[in-house]
Amino acid sequence: FGKMVATAYLLVAGGLGWSSIEVLMISKPKGVIPTLGRHVYFTGPFIGIASAFTVGAYAANNLRGKDDALNYVVGAVAAGGVYGAWKRSVVAGLVTGLFFSIAGVVKKNSIEKGWEFFPEPKKHGVGALNPARYDFTLTQERERNWTK
Repeated sequence: FGKMVATAYLLVAGGLGWSSIEVLMISKPKGVIPTLGRHVYFTGPFIGIASAFTVGAYAANNLRGKDDALNYVVGAVAAGGVYGAWKRSVVAGLVTGLFFSIAGVVKKNSIEKGWEFFPEPKKHGVGALNPARYDFTLTQERERNWTK
């Protein structure tokens, strides 16, 4: 249950953000109830997809007794099934399950081999993205504690 909550709370924020953009930019429902309905329409399946992946991978791990990439494939196929049910399309579910399976195998490989799936960007010594770190004035500040 703890793993499911840990994965689902991120998707709650993502689903609410996505559905808010959809409500404001695309569907523009009139009234509170239709707006809440659109939020539930997007956020609910997002949580379901994350929960299906977590439960599928965890169940495969417990049933097989092995912690390998096949567990992620089982979770990904379960998540693809939830997506296909949401879109009412078997093909969409199969394609999503295949895509999630490939992503899951790559992620599991990154965990096992010790490389990062999305590495942190390197910090460069020069640049102006944080101007407080650099002095771009024409003259440097004088030394402290000087006398005339």
